[in-house]
Amino acid sequence: MTYDDQDFVSRDPLIERVLIGSDEIGRRVQQMGSEISRDYVDRTPVLVNILKGGFVFLADLTRAITVHHEVDFMAISSYHGGTESTGVVKIEKDLKCNITDRDVLIVEDIVDTGLTLAHLLQVLETRNPRSLRICTLLDKSCRREKEVPVSYRGFEIPDEFVIGYGLDYDEKYRNLPFIGVLRP
Repeated sequence: MTYDDQDFVSRDPLIERVLIGSDEIGRRVQQMGSEISRDYVDRTPVLVNILKGGFVFLADLTRAITVHHEVDFMAISSYHGGTESTGVVKIEKDLKCNITDRDVLIVEDIVDTGLTLAHLLQVLETRNPRSLRICTLLDKSCRREKEVPVSYRGFEIPDEFVIGYGLDYDEKYRNLPFIGVLRP
């Protein structure tokens, strides 16, 4: 299926513009899947997807990874419906699988301040994984307050509130096939 990204923009006055098009996302996710497959050859990593925003990225990424892997989910919140992080991290859904002595790859939609992810890394480290890495579609490093080690990065983006490809504003816009900028 192909998408006309501009068609979505023209139908919704709250979308200012397309930042990263659906074709560009597709190419980069395939490249990331190849990199991960190469790095985890002869291993079976656990991909830990951070809900809700990361589910679309995970769906495409898991199909691009050619090595056996498992998938589990966590839900962590620090936004609570707005456009700015509250700084208070809450684990709303924890892992079902045991990650002790496992290779764990956190799959995130976006790394922003790094505060939420730094907290998550601390929590997961206590479970003694063999390795713990981060894969993110979007990196907004200009807003970083806490450095986190990102192993796989899809795109570096500017300090704008983005939507689409799983990312939402007030639970809307997750269905967009591209990364767009919400009108201020």
